[in-house]
Amino acid sequence: MFGWISGFFTYETTKSVVVKSWSVGIINRVAQLLIIIYFVGWVFLHEKAYQVRDTGIESSVMTKVKGFGFLNNHLMDVADYVMPTQGSSMFCVITAMFITPNQTQRTCPEIDKNFNCTTDKHCEKHQSTNVANGKITGKCITEVERCEILGWCPAEDDHQNITSMSEAENFTIFIKNSIRFPLFNVTRGNMGENTNLSCFFDPINNTDCPIFRLADVLKYAGENFTNISQKGGEIGINIAWMCNLDQHVDNCKPKYTFTRLDSAFKKSSATKGYNFRFAKYFKAEDGSEYRTLHKAFAIRFDILVSGNAGKFHLIPTVINVVAACTSVGLATVLCDIILLNFLKGAKQYKAKKFEEVSDSVSRSPSFDHHQGSQMTIKREEKSSDDSGAYSIRHQM
Repeated sequence: MFGWISGFFTYETTKSVVVKSWSVGIINRVAQLLIIIYFVGWVFLHEKAYQVRDTGIESSVMTKVKGFGFLNNHLMDVADYVMPTQGSSMFCVITAMFITPNQTQRTCPEIDKNFNCTTDKHCEKHQSTNVANGKITGKCITEVERCEILGWCPAEDDHQNITSMSEAENFTIFIKNSIRFPLFNVTRGNMGENTNLSCFFDPINNTDCPIFRLADVLKYAGENFTNISQKGGEIGINIAWMCNLDQHVDNCKPKYTFTRLDSAFKKSSATKGYNFRFAKYFKAEDGSEYRTLHKAFAIRFDILVSGNAGKFHLIPTVINVVAACTSVGLATVLCDIILLNFLKGAKQYKAKKFEEVSDSVSRSPSFDHHQGSQMTIKREEKSSDDSGAYSIRHQM
């Protein structure tokens, strides 16, 4: 017990040992050089660790689509094929559509072949289903061998062939984006005062243009218009504001990238593409209501805005400089591991590096009353134990 307490109340101080070894010296300098290169090249130059950063970007997006096309022999303009109509950061361009006209609320046979029947018993088991075009009544219409539904009739038949609106390739998308970095009170927009709006975006020659051709957006996202226009899909337009505010604020410009957001379901037969339904309601002269049902296949566009701005600040600079200076000492730790465990003279190195000094040195009475005289201190070295520590005693 006394030994444990004695060992607990000890103090360790650094002892410098000069090891004249070419191999260890080279390892030490190479490790120090690599650490310095990492901090200078990656931490300070690439990651700009001397800056304070603002990622809490405030953003607003306004969009506008233009173009005309023909769908099911009808001329379509923006009010017909763009939904929703508010011009927000998410909008859909309809490229194909099933139309079921003159639907009224009544009973009629279901269209889907999954609801084939010969007796009412075949239909009763479907009464709780939600995949039919209406509420299954449980009755079988034997003339057509289909279950009866109560709903908007005639039921929608979406298994017919459709033709996509090929003119949609040339539709244009105008994106107006303004952002603010609240930490630095910096406000920027993706258009300047003299921006030419008769341009088309090009990732190499015209990166500042805010007008995008629909076919080009699909091409940049790695998609083909013919394939995606039949079943629809989701495309992301990413606007990244990566700004170094140590430079002039005019250099803070957005970078556009494009990706298909539903790429995980491209080969899925059950959830492939993107579609939705909407209806237009009318009233007949007798006051009865009827509607035209539309099942639209559309390309959905999501405008995703992100930002990261940095500016020099003393506090992160000091913190990272101190971290760099401290990390250089890791080279010493590496060399100590090699010397203590892998070199032939490991035991001799341990004996020189570790020593135990008894408390009698600091409390010897000769240090108190002996004045002006020269002291002779004899060191007695004991043999090294497994840890390489030595016990040293001082005598007058």
